[in-house]
Amino acid sequence: MINQKKNPMVIKWNRKFAEASRWLHIYVSMISFAIVLFFSVTGLTLNHPDYFAGEMKETHEKGQMNIAWVKVTDTVKIAKLEMVEQLRKQFSIKAPVTEFRIEEEQCAISFRGPGYAADAFVNREDGSFEITLLKAGAIGVLNDLHKGRDSGAKWAVLIDVSAILMIVISLTGIILLLYIKRKRISGLVWALMGLLLTYLVYKLWV
Repeated sequence: MINQKKNPMVIKWNRKFAEASRWLHIYVSMISFAIVLFFSVTGLTLNHPDYFAGEMKETHEKGQMNIAWVKVTDTVKIAKLEMVEQLRKQFSIKAPVTEFRIEEEQCAISFRGPGYAADAFVNREDGSFEITLLKAGAIGVLNDLHKGRDSGAKWAVLIDVSAILMIVISLTGIILLLYIKRKRISGLVWALMGLLLTYLVYKLWV
């Protein structure tokens, strides 16, 4: 049998590819450690709301705004900024405004954030208002961050980045496995078994 030697250039590039994969796997794993841990823990808290949901604290308040801000014929002249700033200052609201609805008899202002909601209704006739504040505990805030609920565009980017990092970790792990001859077959078998088990759980019980 003729002994065919591998091309030195191919060997060199294979070695470099393996080294690059190992480097990516190690350092991306370290960079994304906190992110992976966060989404793992909050995945458990979301999946078991009876144990980790916590309580929502609901409060109702009343107040008064400058009647000149709302009692105007032209709705364009309604002092939106002043109304929002008064509510922020009076009730220590940090969440962004998600809705400012002007109706014939009232203005409805909504603030939303992770684990937080505030809804104010301002009477356009006399400037009086009522506001409902909902505050979740720490677990509620973390759960909303996991889901990206009312967490803003920048947090949404972080979720996308974390997903990409997890994909890189998974793919580089598979690549490294393929370079280990003694573990290659058994590793791929375990990976396929995990995939099959996930499918069976879905098919049989979902």
